[in-house]
Formats: sequence, structure tokens, C-alpha cells
Amino acid sequence: MSIRADPTEFAGKRVLVSGGTKGLGRATVERFLAGGARVITAARAIKDPMEHVDYVQADLTTPEGGETLARAAIERLGGIDILAHVVGGSASPAGGFVALTDEHWLAELNLNLLATVRLDRLLIPQMLERGAGVVVHVTSIQSVLPLPESTTGYAAAKAALRTYSKSISKELGPKGVRVNAVSPGWIMTEATGDFLGMLQAASGGTIEDARQSVLDALGGISIGRGAEPEEVADLIAYLASDRAAAIHGAEFVIDGGTIQTV
Repeated sequence: MSIRADPTEFAGKRVLVSGGTKGLGRATVERFLAGGARVITAARAIKDPMEHVDYVQADLTTPEGGETLARAAIERLGGIDILAHVVGGSASPAGGFVALTDEHWLAELNLNLLATVRLDRLLIPQMLERGAGVVVHVTSIQSVLPLPESTTGYAAAKAALRTYSKSISKELGPKGVRVNAVSPGWIMTEATGDFLGMLQAASGGTIEDARQSVLDALGGISIGRGAEPEEVADLIAYLASDRAAAIHGAEFVIDGGTIQTV
């Protein structure tokens, strides 16, 4: 799917996208590039790099990785105007809460909460010095609709990120920095295939059985499909743009109608 973009929308803007080498992160990098931004991103391994992107090899689940990326952003770009925190995911096994060890919990928190918290702490101060900046946190509808079979740790970490996002919005808004959150439902990325494969291995069924088990757990998707990465990336870009200058401290759900309650 192709999203049309004004090539001057983010001209002169310096954008950091965490986890921008695949899936939603890559789509987000592409969307900001299409809008004329200069973009820096990081991953543990840089595969299939895009042109006109500054890459940093770093593990954002560690304090050292966050420091490496933040330092590169300051040195290469002179600072950051927009922080788009897309990094996230889950590698915990199926089997409910008893299958989650301390190591699984710490991995979920480091990837889905602390990677974002650390980068904010390192880079938002330079936004405050200028009195301007935008932060977008990608949470998940699982913060309110967890799947107990396999994603309890992930859902809990994303719920914490959601609360954290609201909290810092109250602190930063009066100082010129806008903060919002995007809460996707099921997104059709490479990670979706990996997740379904994990469920298939645990259940012994087919990939279609695994796909149906997720749809059943979600209660279905009203529009009949998951979101494309480009659709979610376009929402992130909108919230980061001047068009959304009055939007702050909010969470935007993009789930095809999966959550069916008010």
C-alpha cells in the first residue's frame, strides 16, 4: 500500500525512529523520508538498508544501546525534532502466565517500555532547551485487550508505556513538547508471521489454525483485516506534523474496530 505524502511536510526536521529496519518501523522511516525529513534509526543488525537514512547498530533493550543511538543522533544530526518510538514486540512463549520466567518479563519490559523511557530521558532535554519537539509512543490495544495465552508480559509492558506516555505529556506540554500515543491492533508485518509460527509450534496445528486462534482471542476484526504498516505509519506522521499542533496527551487507536466497547 502506498501513502501519498507532501515531500516538504517534514523538510528540515530531524526524526529518530526506534527499531526502523523492518515492519512498522521501516514503514515509519519511509513515511518520514517521503515527507522530506532526515531520519536516523537503529537495530541490532542492519539488513537491507534504505538510502538517505542514518543507521546505528545498537541493541535498544540495553542502556548502552540507547546511549549509542542518542549520542549518534546528537553528533550526526545536531539534535532531534521528532521522536517516533516504534520499537517493540514479543518473543515470550505460549502457555499462559506460568510459562513466563523472570527473564521473559525483564525482556518484555526492556524492549517494550524501558527502551523508550531511556531514549526519552536522553533526547527530550534538548527539545526542552529549544522549547519545541514532538514525541509519539507506539503502544498496543493489548494494553486493554491482552491475550493471556501468549502475550501477558507484552501487554503489561505496553500498558505501562501507555501510562508513562500520559504522565510525561502533562509535564512536557507546558514546555513546548507534544506527546501522543498510537495504539495499533493487529498489523500485517513480518513479525506477525513469526508470531503465528510460534503459536503453531506450541499448538501443533496449522498456520491458519494459529491465525484463527488470534482472531478468536481478539473477538474478530470489524473490517475483516489487520492494518497495513503504511497505514499506521501515516497516523504516526500525522501526529508528528504541524497539522496536529493542538493534539497532545492523547492516544489514537488504529485497530479496524477490534475493540468493540466505548
